[in-house]
Amino acid sequence: MSNTGLEGVVVAQTSLSAINGEKGELIYVGYDIDDLARNTTFEEVAYLLWNLRLPNRAELDELERRLAAEYNVGTEIIELLRALPKNSDSMAALRTAVSALALYDPEANDNSDAANRRKAIRLTAKMPTIVAAFDRIRKGQEPIAPRADLATAANFLYMLNGEEANETRIRTMDVALVLHAEHGMNASTFAARVTAGTLSDMYSAVVGALGALKGPLHGGANMRVMESLRTIQESGQEPSAWVHDALGRGERVMGFGHRVYKATDPRATVLRELADQIMQGGEETRWLDLSDKVREAMGTEMEKKGKKIYPNVDFFSASVYTTLGIEMDLFTPIFAISRITGWTAHLFEQYANNRLIRPKADYSGPRGLKVEPIETR
Repeated sequence: MSNTGLEGVVVAQTSLSAINGEKGELIYVGYDIDDLARNTTFEEVAYLLWNLRLPNRAELDELERRLAAEYNVGTEIIELLRALPKNSDSMAALRTAVSALALYDPEANDNSDAANRRKAIRLTAKMPTIVAAFDRIRKGQEPIAPRADLATAANFLYMLNGEEANETRIRTMDVALVLHAEHGMNASTFAARVTAGTLSDMYSAVVGALGALKGPLHGGANMRVMESLRTIQESGQEPSAWVHDALGRGERVMGFGHRVYKATDPRATVLRELADQIMQGGEETRWLDLSDKVREAMGTEMEKKGKKIYPNVDFFSASVYTTLGIEMDLFTPIFAISRITGWTAHLFEQYANNRLIRPKADYSGPRGLKVEPIETR
């Protein structure tokens, strides 16, 4: 019997995360995501996913030092980014640059656990540098070199904008990275593990994951949320009327509901609170205000139908990122900057207990056909 989309099929055992969609629960290695988002940093979560425990101060300091030592990508990658068409898709550019990184890594084809752990640090350190450099180059600006004294979130915002961000912005970026770091056997993680299952190298597996994440049904969802918000603003229509009309046409309002969560996406709760902090800090809040109106309108429309539908993390990340001054087409690359930690953690598991992933397919085509001579076909 076929199972379209492999829904409900268990394809692996993992110690990394668990999702309870009915309860709206997400845990990383035993810790609730709400607890982690409020009380840890992205670097601590990276350590947790890679080592299945939180670090002590000395271990965190050492990881931060090792990450900072790998921030730079080298002139070869910068020149590659310069050579790309200025209108290149941002995810295609990231995918291309990550693939090229393998050519300059002498350990690229070493699948030992020690080498893969070093590569995980390199990838996590270099991907923010690539994304920031790509954005500046396409705008006719010079890339800004990373600073070893800044952690991942602060460094990314510095390289992107050319100035240090304030504490609220840094904390918001850091929490967003924590919230997106891992999420079970999603499409990109599965793609990575399928590639690693052939005993291909970690870079190839990550490139496969980036290809899956690029799709609008996966990593591109928050970009589509922002497109909807811009459409509402440009139309001049009241958000409540826009939502009503969109639903009446049978269209989906992006940022609501989730393939897994049937209750509130726990990541959305934390991000909404951060949005409030940004607004209290006197930032430009029109997108956050508009998001709130759309959320209220969706709640009203669903109540009329006797249904409940909740905003997901993509709904709030769209307006939060835009308020931070981040270009819309960088939303998915930022997703990748975070998720590289979860991908590589899954790859450690896959390589440690590998079996080629080879599901069956039910054949539904014809049988018994006979080849006719080409002259009579």
